[in-house]
Amino acid sequence: MKQHLNVKRIGAAVALLLVIFWIIGWYWSLSPSTFDVKKRVAAQAQSREHTEVPGYTMTTTMILVAETLLDKPGGYLSNDVMPPGVLLDDMPAWEFGVLEMTRDLAMSMRKDFSRSQSQSVENKHISKAVPQFNMDHKNWMFPAAESSYRKGIDLVYQYRAELVDPANRSSQFYTRADNLREWLKMVEKRLGSYSQRLSASVGSARINTDMAGQRNAKNKAQVSESHIQTSWWKLDNVFFEAKGASWAMLQYLKAAEVEFADVLEDKNALVSLRQIIRELEATQQTVWSPMILNGSGFGMMANHSLVMANYISRANAALIELSELMNQG
Repeated sequence: MKQHLNVKRIGAAVALLLVIFWIIGWYWSLSPSTFDVKKRVAAQAQSREHTEVPGYTMTTTMILVAETLLDKPGGYLSNDVMPPGVLLDDMPAWEFGVLEMTRDLAMSMRKDFSRSQSQSVENKHISKAVPQFNMDHKNWMFPAAESSYRKGIDLVYQYRAELVDPANRSSQFYTRADNLREWLKMVEKRLGSYSQRLSASVGSARINTDMAGQRNAKNKAQVSESHIQTSWWKLDNVFFEAKGASWAMLQYLKAAEVEFADVLEDKNALVSLRQIIRELEATQQTVWSPMILNGSGFGMMANHSLVMANYISRANAALIELSELMNQG
């Protein structure tokens, strides 16, 4: 009788532990909400003059996004090796999407925003921050990914501190149209990739267009047509990675609206940027289904991946037009 009672107690304890893990996992898997960039940037500024310094809004937004990645409920989960974090996959996918957009912005800061011309010297803080953000997102020790990202954030803080220092001339942020265009071109490819991966949820025959427009160009021999479909097991990962990337890009574009206001007005492109922001805001709507559905394009069930692909494709199309506007005189 005692042995039977002990088995029941152990079973109840295991069941309770699983319920606790499920509740914690559900809470940790809630995507952070978007934030008001202007209010958050103003809250961090020591004076109103700081918010008017070129680069302050963009660097502060980058810091806020990266800190959200590390400090949200549950912390950084992508490299967890213990439950319940190791059992989750939606939030780690979201984190990777945010990280990819942050890496792109850090690279653009290193190559363009912080430099006056191609022959100028790289900013010492940003050049050190880029490899810190490029640490493998699943690295859990020697060093842990989050410790590397935290060092990258600290370096961005140092860069921002020098931006607002009137006596420091070595750290600059140049709000030129060509700099903005270089960053937008980088993001175009990222969003285009997400659009393709999301659309592959239903599977389709795809014509190889790799060499379109290049009559004499060459590459490795490839088939002219292929069937592409995302694995059923990876549908939710692709969806949440795209959602995380859209979340981060939304914040960065809101910062760019403030940072490059004069350039956008001069190019009559402010409305184009706001339309992109509107499309990306739609990607952050709550998913009420307990799982990511994968119905066929015109079937009875929803296909969340195709809905996400629609918003991202429209944002990317507007982004391409905005990039071209930046290239015009």
